[in-house]
Amino acid sequence: MSLESFDPNLVDIKVTTKAIKHFAQKLARNPEQLIRLSIKKSGCTGYAYVLDYVATPEEGDKLLDLDLNVQLAVSTKAAQVASGTEIDYVLEGVNRVIKFNNPNVIAECGCGESFTV
Repeated sequence: MSLESFDPNLVDIKVTTKAIKHFAQKLARNPEQLIRLSIKKSGCTGYAYVLDYVATPEEGDKLLDLDLNVQLAVSTKAAQVASGTEIDYVLEGVNRVIKFNNPNVIAECGCGESFTV
């Protein structure tokens, strides 16, 4: 048996090439900005992801330098809840959406608004 623990200095979040290209296109209009990932309490199952375009990270955020000069700031709480997550940009039906493939999710609401870990 092994004991796993959360290392607050390690941000284990992957971003696919498609998602990085999408973020780079969005940031092209405001190259001084970065993407910030956080979570909030929401919906019927607990949490929702929040992606914002911001000028600077908030205190305590971990900063990831991605390809194409894209930076991702990750809040401490998001780093805990989303550890191991892959952020992708996919086609669902006729829409392109940011998809969070989080191995920690044990339940999602029917509409996809919220999740629990």
